[in-house]
Amino acid sequence: MAGSFSLFHWLIILVPLSVGLILAFKKPAAGPNRFGDLPQAMGFGQAISSFFRKYVDFTGRASRSEFWFSTLFVVLVSFALYLIEPTRALGGIWSLAVLLPSIAMATRRLHDINRSGWFQLFALLVPIGTIVVLAWYCRAPAATDSRASAF
Repeated sequence: MAGSFSLFHWLIILVPLSVGLILAFKKPAAGPNRFGDLPQAMGFGQAISSFFRKYVDFTGRASRSEFWFSTLFVVLVSFALYLIEPTRALGGIWSLAVLLPSIAMATRRLHDINRSGWFQLFALLVPIGTIVVLAWYCRAPAATDSRASAF
């Protein structure tokens, strides 16, 4: 029957979604942050410099200011390139140029809350996974040792 939604369709949607949500709400590892020392807060220029200096560095941690200033820079340049050339050729080149550093920055940001960089794949579970990942990007950093607080 055309237009019907079978049990098979529901399973395809609900099983990955439920597994994703279970993993999303699982607490990160307890104890000291396993990804290194607490990163320093950065200004706009420092964050952009760090973004390109650590082009494909997937180790360590990134502060919230480093992550969000870098994201703002990428979005502003993308918007400016679109205004300059609406055919999107330059925008496509820019997107390819910042793809790996953006993934690396997101990985380091998740490391700051003591989660693996692989958790950014939850963003593919639209819309719930995207909301969860954005909430993680906004979280305060995890403590570097067991006696420190997480702000």
